Amino acid sequence: MKKALILIFATLFMYNCSSSVDVSTLSADEFLKYAKSLYDNEDYEEATKNFQAILLQYPASPVNDDAQYYLGMTYFQRHQYILGAYEFSKLIKDIPTSPFVGDAQYMLADCYYELSPPYQLDQTYTKKAIEEFQAFLDFFPKDKRVSEVEGTIKQLNYKLAEKEFNAERIYEKMEYNNAAIIYYTSVVNTYHDTEFAPKALYRKINLLIDKNRLADAVESMQTYLNRYPDGNDARDVQKLYNEYSKTY
Repeated sequence: MKKALILIFATLFMYNCSSSVDVSTLSADEFLKYAKSLYDNEDYEEATKNFQAILLQYPASPVNDDAQYYLGMTYFQRHQYILGAYEFSKLIKDIPTSPFVGDAQYMLADCYYELSPPYQLDQTYTKKAIEEFQAFLDFFPKDKRVSEVEGTIKQLNYKLAEKEFNAERIYEKMEYNNAAIIYYTSVVNTYHDTEFAPKALYRKINLLIDKNRLADAVESMQTYLNRYPDGNDARDVQKLYNEYSKTY
């Protein structure tokens, strides 16, 4: 053990004195410790190369999942989130019994979270982040990060709701009212726990009235008053309901 530690310290000393280290004499464990020291010292570019070398040189070694996980982490730290997501998903798929699987699943989701753009842009990565975070909750329900992940999913759903709500307003401004009604309905049903659901339902009610679909409007008013009795537009909806419910 002492000999191995001396060897590791010697290789680290050589690395500090030159631009590269001869790792050919290191065992798999020693090689991993060396690569991990690079990672810990935030030399992520060199760490990436060494973790890749370990995976190529020791494909059946017990250190393989360590190297796979930290390879993903080096990409994450370098903000190369697509590459990081690939490496984390590879660990989950290829080494499902690894103790790193829980952390890899969390980091896989976190990669997509980092790729999630502002709501105005395409939300493919946002949806992927939600999917992977939900998988984390499903497979690791007792993990200490569950509460945090639930909050993150709620935040991502808010972004999707905001995008869809604003898209529907564009349809409405363009007087594509049938399409707007459909999309407002989608917001109400899909994102019922966000602030955009009552807003969408209120706008849907007014569009239904404009199109003289009064029976549907009254039904939507009842839904609003049952779900959102304290909503910002509840008073207006109540007035509309008092007016139109007498007939429908």
